[in-house]
Amino acid sequence: MTRHALVVRGGWEGHVPDEATGLFIPGLAEAGFEVTVAGDLDVYADADLLAATDLIVQCWTGGTLSGRQSAGLLAAVEAGTGFAGWHGGVVAAFDDRDYHRMVGGLFLSHPEHFLEYDVVIDPARADHPIVAGLDGFTVRTEQYWMLTDSLNDVLATTTLVPSGGGPHAVPVPMPVVWTRRWGAGRVFFSAIGHNLADLTHPTVRALTLRGLLWAGRAG
Repeated sequence: MTRHALVVRGGWEGHVPDEATGLFIPGLAEAGFEVTVAGDLDVYADADLLAATDLIVQCWTGGTLSGRQSAGLLAAVEAGTGFAGWHGGVVAAFDDRDYHRMVGGLFLSHPEHFLEYDVVIDPARADHPIVAGLDGFTVRTEQYWMLTDSLNDVLATTTLVPSGGGPHAVPVPMPVVWTRRWGAGRVFFSAIGHNLADLTHPTVRALTLRGLLWAGRAG
């Protein structure tokens, strides 16, 4: 039975939404998804389309959801449509509290310059199919400070180390990769993915594709 994935991309072009999502469309197709691409948020108000969608992959930084769009997206995820994405395309999308409650995080800030930092797989979750067999790794990119909640199943973390004084005086552990359930739907998020160099890092690419596939509605 063919499963259906909807790739919703747009918003701020600095996160190269077309090119970034294009990295993963072949993997979705190889896994048996029929992929539809949308560059308009009105797809979230199409109840029939979303009911037939097993996975939404979103890369949309900024923007605004209308009430109908927000309600349609949340209703679909609650009913079992998976939702997945990375970086600002998820946690820096929209000014919508209900949406951010669903995805489990909200972007606050990042240092002015790219940093080299370590990402550690949580040993207690090392057997999760998204990260199984993967080692911790180092990236040089934006390091996100986010607000998150305890419904998240955190698979990988980093540590934000303060520099230059100010009120942020001690290292802060921060989730990098998480999953969660929202109603019957699965949600996957990775904080890494500012540009194509991030997403083509071998470990990042592997865990991101695994996360997209994991989030898809179970057959």
